[in-house]
Amino acid sequence: MDNKDKETAKQFYTLLVYSENVVGVLNQVTAVFTRRQVNIESLNVSASSLEGIHKYTITCWSAPDQIEKITKQIEKKIDVIKANYYTNEELFIHEVAIFKISTPVLLDNSEISRVIRKYGACMMEVNPTYSTVLQAGLTEDITDLYEQFNRFRCILQYTRSGHIAVTRSFDEPVTDYLNKHQE
Repeated sequence: MDNKDKETAKQFYTLLVYSENVVGVLNQVTAVFTRRQVNIESLNVSASSLEGIHKYTITCWSAPDQIEKITKQIEKKIDVIKANYYTNEELFIHEVAIFKISTPVLLDNSEISRVIRKYGACMMEVNPTYSTVLQAGLTEDITDLYEQFNRFRCILQYTRSGHIAVTRSFDEPVTDYLNKHQE
């Protein structure tokens, strides 16, 4: 593989972006991806462990040099405090999925209940029309459970959160940055 092929080989990355809770930051962050023509695979925004700081978990496929440029551009935004990119090996990652499945199909096929238990999913609600199933886990587990339900033709609705992630380091990555700037 020559240098050009290495630069264009895409990898899956997760960006963790920290900002103050200010209107318009999400738009500024996603605009960087749009300008670089990189599709966001999943996006999750929530409060972080630090008061007043929000955390954006963004996943995408990108070449290494391109993800570095995207991260630097995001960090230049006024309301962004810190941005870092990671591979899956550097993070603890989970997703959450909710399945709405047909109760009549569930009751007619005991194998569906066994599949739910096998994947460690839990029943949230059961009524005569539909049942809701919640699963938290790795992307592959959620995809596998989806395929199992699909095989039984019982899915009425389905959604999943996309990545939620924490680093394998002790503190939030932004903690060191904030501590240095307070000194």
